[in-house]
Amino acid sequence: MADEDLGGAPGRAAPPALETGAGAVEAATAAVPRRRSRFVVPDTAALAIVLVGLFIFFSITSPYFFNDRNLIVILQQVVRIGIVAAPATLLLISGQFDLSVASIAAFTGMLLAVATASPEAAKTPFALGLPLEAGILIAIIGALLVGTVNAVCVTTFRINALITTLGTLAIFRGLTKVLGNGQTINIDGFETLGLGQIAGIPITILILFAVTILFFVILRYTTYGRSMYAIGASPTAARLAGIRTNRAIFIGFMLSAALAGLAGMILLSQVGAAAITAASGLELDVVTAVVLGGASLAGGRGSIVGTILAVLIVGVLKNGLVQLGVQQFWIEVATGALLLIAVGADQLRIRLTKSAA
Repeated sequence: MADEDLGGAPGRAAPPALETGAGAVEAATAAVPRRRSRFVVPDTAALAIVLVGLFIFFSITSPYFFNDRNLIVILQQVVRIGIVAAPATLLLISGQFDLSVASIAAFTGMLLAVATASPEAAKTPFALGLPLEAGILIAIIGALLVGTVNAVCVTTFRINALITTLGTLAIFRGLTKVLGNGQTINIDGFETLGLGQIAGIPITILILFAVTILFFVILRYTTYGRSMYAIGASPTAARLAGIRTNRAIFIGFMLSAALAGLAGMILLSQVGAAAITAASGLELDVVTAVVLGGASLAGGRGSIVGTILAVLIVGVLKNGLVQLGVQQFWIEVATGALLLIAVGADQLRIRLTKSAA
């Protein structure tokens, strides 16, 4: 059956399988067996307790952890993870993945740096010497191009999202190196986005707050957000209920690419240069935060509140370990272990849910 438009008239009587709009989402969601209350894990409450526990532990063990300056540093360090994790939560709720976010961030930053670099001074033949505004526009188009490639491969050619984004991860990391000619490209006059402040609050933190609110509203109060839950819970039921699943997933990949591009430009602004290895490991931090935050690998479950709490947990853990003098490779070990724990907990929830159905 062809996908129907999400904008159907909810007031018109129709067979349940042909409902559209908000009614379609409710019909698709209703088709999924409900969990018994005794197996419902209060994810956000548990995450809040873990976050508070980490704060207390590191405040006791390090005299430099709990102060205004370090707390601002933690927030600034998790800004890029949080910005990318918001659309990643949306995608994972619908049962999709985007592992190319780190390459998108690096590619976008390199596009901006190369577009504005002076051909005489730059070490790359792709330098254009354009005004900053033109460079920003080119970078945005580049990020959306990657999102389009991902979305078309998944929705039109039916290639698995994991395989698709692993492919584009490699492709656009390689193109980043090609654009930069294997070099780090400097940029001038682009400090405001990453280092500026409004009323004493870093702009990056305000951006993270705005993105969080935006995706909270999308998932909680819009038909599109509810449709993503329905798609993740049962793609077939969602499609039969009239939800345009391909369009919804396409938009999700475009949002992921756009915000990964924003994260790349923030990193470029903070560092003042585009490196070919920029944002390496971002996808690991994002997946860790999203899964730890309660989004299920099986789809149909997740929240922005849980994701942001998990982002803060990742940031506090890394910062606290640095404060204690732990070497960087052990911090990477801790991050990987945290991901395994989060995935293991998700699989346990799935098994408990199936046994309760």
